Amino acid sequence: MSRRELREQIFKYIFRVEFNDREEMPEQGELFFEMLKMEAQEREQQEIRDEDAAYISDKSSKIIEKLDEIDAMINKQAKGWTTQRMGKVDLAILRLAVYEITFDEDVPTGVAINEAVELAKKFGQEESSGFVNGVLAKFA
Repeated sequence: MSRRELREQIFKYIFRVEFNDREEMPEQGELFFEMLKMEAQEREQQEIRDEDAAYISDKSSKIIEKLDEIDAMINKQAKGWTTQRMGKVDLAILRLAVYEITFDEDVPTGVAINEAVELAKKFGQEESSGFVNGVLAKFA
């Protein structure tokens, strides 16, 4: 998988946090990877590589571990908004990007922001990309 595809899968994985208790996330991870395998078979693609699955799982787990800290950072920067008021798609995208900007030394800030905006265009509402860009600009 390309970096963009991996990032998209991580976004989908951490999106599940909003609908499940954190204690349930290991089980949700198993379901998530089963779904990925089924999608690959339907598209007649190769199964997900072990190293890709490990990367998605590892990075998602690290984000979930730091969720309270990440949310506090987002709440501080998103003037007039709180993580409780944000759309769930936008929030998952912001959590991923803030993690990459703050904790992942392998991802340049500009790349994290650009990729987050692209995810917002693909999965969010019409205004999501501008909102995500505006919040993340304060982290740059």
